[in-house]
Amino acid sequence: MVWLSKEKCPKCSGTKLVEGTDYTHVRPLGKPMSMGSNKIYTYCVNCGEIVSIRIEYPHKIG
Repeated sequence: MVWLSKEKCPKCSGTKLVEGTDYTHVRPLGKPMSMGSNKIYTYCVNCGEIVSIRIEYPHKIG
């Protein structure tokens, strides 16, 4: 778990934000056999609000 300290939850103003993944890969459209890359979620430990979603290795999708 990666604890983030500079951000604040927009829903509850909590400051305990962590990063996690669901290990479901994002793949380019039209390339179903591509390995793709994980989605990384930043979420609030207090209320569960997802603050951001990013692609771990965007160059693998392009």
